[in-house]
Amino acid sequence: MSLMISVSGIRGIVGKSLTPADLVTFAQAFATWLSSRSNSETPAGLDPNNPKIVIGRDTRPTGNAIRTLVSSAMALCGCRVIDLGIATTPTVEIATAAEKADGGIIITASHNPVEWNALKLLDSKGEFLDESAVRQLLDISRKQQFALADWEHVGLLEHNHGYDREHIRRILALPFVDTKKIAAQHFRILIDAVEGAGSLIVPELCKQLGVEEIETIFCNGTGLFPRNPEPVAEHLTPTIEALKEKQCDLAVVVDPDVDRLALICEDGSLFGEEYSLVACADFYLRHKQGPVANNLSSSRALRDIAEKHGQTCYSAKVGEANVVALMKEKGAVIGGEGNGGIILPELHYGRDALAGIALMLQAFTDWREKNPENKTLSGFRKQFPDYFMAKQKVRLARKPENLQDMLSTIASAYSEASVNMQDGMKLDFSEEWVHVRPSNTEPVLRIYTEAKSIERAETLAETFRREIESRIGTL
Repeated sequence: MSLMISVSGIRGIVGKSLTPADLVTFAQAFATWLSSRSNSETPAGLDPNNPKIVIGRDTRPTGNAIRTLVSSAMALCGCRVIDLGIATTPTVEIATAAEKADGGIIITASHNPVEWNALKLLDSKGEFLDESAVRQLLDISRKQQFALADWEHVGLLEHNHGYDREHIRRILALPFVDTKKIAAQHFRILIDAVEGAGSLIVPELCKQLGVEEIETIFCNGTGLFPRNPEPVAEHLTPTIEALKEKQCDLAVVVDPDVDRLALICEDGSLFGEEYSLVACADFYLRHKQGPVANNLSSSRALRDIAEKHGQTCYSAKVGEANVVALMKEKGAVIGGEGNGGIILPELHYGRDALAGIALMLQAFTDWREKNPENKTLSGFRKQFPDYFMAKQKVRLARKPENLQDMLSTIASAYSEASVNMQDGMKLDFSEEWVHVRPSNTEPVLRIYTEAKSIERAETLAETFRREIESRIGTL
């Protein structure tokens, strides 16, 4: 299996598709790309010939060795490296902008299993590189023409472990956050950080938000994931059992790098990753009006919420950088991806489960104040439109060369659908949709469907999986 390279980073299985040579090559390519930008592209006050880089990592066992290797490679390119240690992806994004750095690196493979790791690359604004920048980076890595420093100009490595506190401070300073109101609800909350970077910061945030009782599961920061780290229903049985045993009002679940948020209701039902963004947007649009944005694989429920508030919902290609670009273009006040990734520009342009926790707790608090007869999270969930989503994968040994042609052929058979070929194939029917696209993070084709019933969504997903598998064999 080859490396996965996209706006979501450079990721692979450590020691197999992601080797020490790969890590050094891309670290040096990134340093060279930063150094080679023209002065007109370099923010005021930054030296394009001596880049300043912020670096952080999740808790994976391979993270420290990769951090040492990557930091050293960048120092040998003359970079000044600010090491945050273990830090969430959104914390590194905030730190990169706050430090007025030229760029940032997060060492994390997010929801991928423990044997994976990755370099997520940020620009000077603390935002993911766009597709154009990724192409430039790949060109530098292929040519192997790196901007190396001579012995007198080797960069320095510094440490700064204060950005967890700063991240929390900025969230508490958001104008809609009312910790006294949250505290008055006397919440009892279970937190599951899957032994990742959220193991300390998520409980601390909840405490400072006013949560009265905090229970934890998988919050020791070992990096040895006790289950598949993707926070979806089939992986959360131990968390649901702990929630019921400890009689909590809800469970907060994050992925290893804390850019995705999932909630579990008091009865063990899932609030739904798709509905994290939906509920946050519904609450936030009462405080600040404007468009919203998601990606093409996200639920129609966000569109319904936007229309309820008299606003427009826009959809981008999958990938945080693509959603951020669309949000800026359309002036969206809140957005994200349907996997529980919430982007609040008022804080920063990046998926941030910590910001999502604050939004959700405040939204739930306000609802409970107005509905004292039913204070359950499952009751809160019922106020949102009901759609059901199914997901399938088609595993690929390699990406078929004529994939887009195949998808176009499939799309041509559905004249009743609105067709969008911007990111794979999206077929939008009157009451359901299908989205097929190559993953940015795994060697798979993803098939997402949504319908008015789970049975219909699953039938759609299975139908398209079978058709695609039959066609791939002929490409």
